Amino acid sequence: MTPQQRDDLLRLLKNRFEQHPHRHPGLRWADLEARLLAQPDKLASLLEMENTGGEPDVVGRDPQTGTFIFFDCAPESPKGRRSLCYDQAARLARKQNRPASSALEMAAAMGIELLTEEQYQALQQLGRFDTKTSSWLKTPEAIRKLGGAIFGDRRYDRVFIYHNGADSYYAARGFRGCLRV
Repeated sequence: MTPQQRDDLLRLLKNRFEQHPHRHPGLRWADLEARLLAQPDKLASLLEMENTGGEPDVVGRDPQTGTFIFFDCAPESPKGRRSLCYDQAARLARKQNRPASSALEMAAAMGIELLTEEQYQALQQLGRFDTKTSSWLKTPEAIRKLGGAIFGDRRYDRVFIYHNGADSYYAARGFRGCLRV
């Protein structure tokens, strides 16, 4: 990341932080900025989140570790992360029309994790997300072993968690990430 990219990203993140104080009550930008500057690899992950349409924002701080927690806060599932199977095994199992990547592969390459069901529910308390799209969620191993994966969306002013075959993919389904800094 160039110094210009770093400065532009920090400016964008600060602006988003200030525009949405309800997402992170009691947190100070100066504390977050210091942590970000000390961890350039995390800044690179945030840049990837931003470049793929995630609009990352800090949504809390872990009381035990002090780490800041970022979620993708774009209104809809990030555009640059759609049309993906759940994981590599599901993608490779497809006989036809194999997508280029999967949610777990792309998240790993970006240095982030998929939101869990609990994190997705917490995100939905901060606003209205995925009213036209859906997002793959970190799937419990017991479900994945049976060939499935879970995803969430908001319809009829309610948050739903569904299941699908892990090898399925749709133009309106992507994934939302979590990054700890």
